[in-house]
Amino acid sequence: MFLSESLAIASAFCIALSGMLIAELNGRVDVVRLARWQMLAAFAMTGAASLVLGGWRALEGWQVTLLLLSGVAGIVIASTTYFAAIYAAGPRVTALLFSLTSPFALALGYFFLGETITERQGLGIACVLAGVVLAIGRPRRYGGAGKGVPSVTIDAPLPHGAPVAPSRTFTFGVLLGVITAIGQAVGTLLARPAMAAGVEPFTAMAVRSGIAATFFAALLLVPIAALNKPYRFRSGDLGIAVGSAFFGTGLGMSLLMAALATGNVGIVSTLSSMTPVAILPMVWLRSGVAPSPAAWAGAALAVAGTGLISL
Repeated sequence: MFLSESLAIASAFCIALSGMLIAELNGRVDVVRLARWQMLAAFAMTGAASLVLGGWRALEGWQVTLLLLSGVAGIVIASTTYFAAIYAAGPRVTALLFSLTSPFALALGYFFLGETITERQGLGIACVLAGVVLAIGRPRRYGGAGKGVPSVTIDAPLPHGAPVAPSRTFTFGVLLGVITAIGQAVGTLLARPAMAAGVEPFTAMAVRSGIAATFFAALLLVPIAALNKPYRFRSGDLGIAVGSAFFGTGLGMSLLMAALATGNVGIVSTLSSMTPVAILPMVWLRSGVAPSPAAWAGAALAVAGTGLISL
């Protein structure tokens, strides 16, 4: 298998694992604190790699500007809604909704860049949407009334002391997942010219995560209780957050950037979209309950639709 294809598949599995780790913090670490930890860790990792590789020396002003804007849309906004979506709807559904990035990117290219949409790409959009609807369906649940076991969705690990989310919270999580896909699509489009010009992948992620880390660190100075909730520090929580940052924003996204820089964009985009499929065995292993056939079929349909759009 070619290097770029291997990097794209590895990226999908890394991002899936990152989502599972984030779900472990549900009910223990609030979204803003998690985002702050994640972005600071990701910036430290990718920034150190950039210094070692010397990628920052080749950066030009216009590339930095595009990468900063890409970081605002794809990380500051999209990562925050991504974490919140995992808490509300679970990692499987959030990963599935993330596959909507390709249709949104295609639509944005059509409306703002004058790109055309072929019949095959239109079919791909239909496949992605059908896959999302099929796989989400109604979330299956553990336990239930009369069994003495809380009823929670199998899409996420058992929450740690958190109340069971009602259906409206799940619906809100789906909405957040859609916003994540839009933000990621905008971020990808903004970063594309810089990556095509040969920006080193770790350097690109350092710039993008750096603006996000600055933003979330600055929120500590904002006197709003909702942004700085009381928290009893636990080293284990920080370790999980840093681990998810390493596999997601650090390693996963850098692998994707490297794949885009060396391989066919369509093939790379398709293979890196395998996250909804890659996460299913992880959910099965963590929950002990097999995802439904509709979950497998919907995830596969979403990946196939991405392939029709990208190839």
